[in-house]
Amino acid sequence: MKAKIIITPKKAVLDPQGKTVQTALEHMGYQGIGAVHVGKYLEIEVTGDLETVRKQIDEACHKFLSNPVIEDYKFQIE
Repeated sequence: MKAKIIITPKKAVLDPQGKTVQTALEHMGYQGIGAVHVGKYLEIEVTGDLETVRKQIDEACHKFLSNPVIEDYKFQIE
């Protein structure tokens, strides 16, 4: 199985990297650019039963892969 994880800054948290990308896109002539949020994407190969894997990935995201104070995460198991 493969766990696909997306980690992004919470909406209320200032995202200077996202703001830099937004400004750069606007300066390059792209129009209609709204807020940009830069995050992380991870793929992790996993084995085991689905429920155990789901619990382990959720725990890893909460304790290690993300900072739950300033980041949100979501994942799916395929």
